[in-house]
Order: sequence, then structure tokens, then C-alpha cells
Amino acid sequence: MKRAPVGIARCCAGFPSPAEQYLEPPLDLNELLVKRPAATYFVRVEGDSMVGAWISEISPERNEHYGAMSLEGCDLLVVDRSLRPADGDVIIASVDGDFTVKTYRRDKSGVRLEPANSNYPVIRLRAGQELDYFGKVTACIHRFAGKI
Repeated sequence: MKRAPVGIARCCAGFPSPAEQYLEPPLDLNELLVKRPAATYFVRVEGDSMVGAWISEISPERNEHYGAMSLEGCDLLVVDRSLRPADGDVIIASVDGDFTVKTYRRDKSGVRLEPANSNYPVIRLRAGQELDYFGKVTACIHRFAGKI
């Protein structure tokens, strides 16, 4: 019989599993992602103005944003309408009746909504424009390419 080298790593051949000490309680996505159920809703993303923030609608023909890790379908945003917007928050808003997801910016120059894609303009709110706030994006759920 020819001698073979012995591997350095150990392999457990029975129970209990060595990973047992790392087990956590079952994961509840509602508990993880929804802090205020009565104030939370979900929105599917259309477009790619927030692709730099990893928020986008991706289809097989538009997967250049993520390369090999392209997503299938639309991202799903978790939105809490009870949270007030603060500078730097990603929010859902309506500007003159048009819904959008953008980064909220407020400073001495006023309020603006910034995209995360340089192909889109910053929305600088002017006098007389109507801004309606619909909530802060608290999470983004991505689905990776491929069938599940």
C-alpha cells in the first residue's frame, strides 16, 4: 500500500456537527427588516439612477452595472414612512407628482435629491416645486441572477 499525505484540516464524520456551536435561532426577515410594521411598505425599483448605491432595476440585457454578479428582476426596497428624512438618507419622494428614490441632501443652499448615477441630474428643489416625502429606505433586497 502506498502512503498518502494526511490532510491538515479535520473532517467530522458524525454528529454533533462542529458548526453546532455557531447555530443561531431561525431567521425572521420581518423581525430583521421591519421595525415598525404599521409604517413599513415595500417598493420595487424601476430604472438605474441609484445604481451606485446598489439599488437598481436589472434585467439580463442591462447587467453591465454589476458584471458577473448581475441581479435578476427588480430590487425590493423596504421603506419606513414614520422616519423623518435626514441629510444622507435614501428616501422615496414625489417631486411635482413624479415618484423617485434618491439620496436626500439638505444644507444651507436648500434641499436637493441626488442620484447615485452620474448619467442623471441632481434634483434641486426650487421655490414653488412640490416635494412630498413618502419614507426612508431602510433596506434593499437584491436577487442574484439565476433561477431559485
